[in-house]
Amino acid sequence: MKRYISEAIGTFGLVFCGTGAIVIDQYTGGTITHVGIALTFGFIVMAMIYAFGDISGAHINPAVTIAFAFAKKFSWREVPKYVIAQCVGAFIASVLLLIMFPEEQNLGATVPNWEVWKVFILECILSYLLMLVIIHVSTGAKEIGVIAGIAIGGVVLLEAMFAGPLTGASMNPARSLSPAVLSGQLNSLWIYLLAPVLGMLLAVVSCRLVKDDNCCNDNC
Repeated sequence: MKRYISEAIGTFGLVFCGTGAIVIDQYTGGTITHVGIALTFGFIVMAMIYAFGDISGAHINPAVTIAFAFAKKFSWREVPKYVIAQCVGAFIASVLLLIMFPEEQNLGATVPNWEVWKVFILECILSYLLMLVIIHVSTGAKEIGVIAGIAIGGVVLLEAMFAGPLTGASMNPARSLSPAVLSGQLNSLWIYLLAPVLGMLLAVVSCRLVKDDNCCNDNC
């Protein structure tokens, strides 16, 4: 139960701070700026990894959980429990933002600002690159040491910085699901549910292609 609570709190922190930065930027007329939003996402991911990495692995992302299970670094039996915990944390964060900022319509939802098929491809690539880093610096069940937090948070920051204006740089179904549902912006939600999972599964496959047979298992 401690692991599930950790995942819920970690995802809550990610969604509350990350989408909260978007909401507050809109509320204050752009004082945070796009760079500030990207920094917020990167640093909150880093902080949650250091806070909960040794308890639950700090996946804070359903696509990461699924990819770890596919890589045999995590039990498939735990996947539904982790995903539910992550989504619960994300929804609590979005509900609180809705209560505090009822006039803000999208609650930081990820909305395509480009052609849909291009957004889908870019989200796949962003998720692929993120998982490529994650799978090489963590064990799946736990993330320990200095490298994991810096590397993963840095990739999130980098990708949010350059791709955010076009796709929202979600890379996380839970991060996109809760603001989309509560704001009613469901038309493009399928992109942000499917693309991160597909991209991260491809990262696991590529890991197996370029490294030895033990790359993607618990002995990695």
